[in-house]
Amino acid sequence: MTNENNTVNNIEAIPSLAQSKRQIDRYNLDVDAQAVLVASRLMAAGAKLGHASEIHFARFGLSTGRYRLLADLEDNEGEVLPSQLAEHLGITRATVTGLIDTLERDGLVFRRSSSVDGRQKAVILTEQGAKKLHEMAHEHFARLEAMVGLLSIEERSVFLDLLGRVTQGISALTDEPVGLKEQISNE
Repeated sequence: MTNENNTVNNIEAIPSLAQSKRQIDRYNLDVDAQAVLVASRLMAAGAKLGHASEIHFARFGLSTGRYRLLADLEDNEGEVLPSQLAEHLGITRATVTGLIDTLERDGLVFRRSSSVDGRQKAVILTEQGAKKLHEMAHEHFARLEAMVGLLSIEERSVFLDLLGRVTQGISALTDEPVGLKEQISNE
């Protein structure tokens, strides 16, 4: 069996539509089995993508988070406040501080008084950090392109639209369901 076949088989095995239907029937739920299947497979794909992303960036001596921070700095003229980085990247300030500490240790960024507001410390992309991004760009972007290479331009457009809509629904996993507080307090 080829590596490609293993990937296809693994995707189809986690979980199947029949498995989703059995679970829904077992709990006597009124939910769409196909919707559950899509969400389950998306979560599995997300986990695999997260793992693959870390392997990918490790080739360059980075993590996904460190790369995203460097790229955000580059996109913002090489100077950003830590609070802005946290907002741009959708992570906590504590996480940003840890990323900055590591990147500063590696000589890819440094902190200095902000050129906009001297009372605050800004994070600055160093020449070495910019060089790192430039050196990895060809391989990085070629691998990203290859990752979706089986999709046509039209399919990628549809996928981007669908991904945007699914992303809007992610809060369903993190928001507290209506009535849950009352249910817990009554128990």
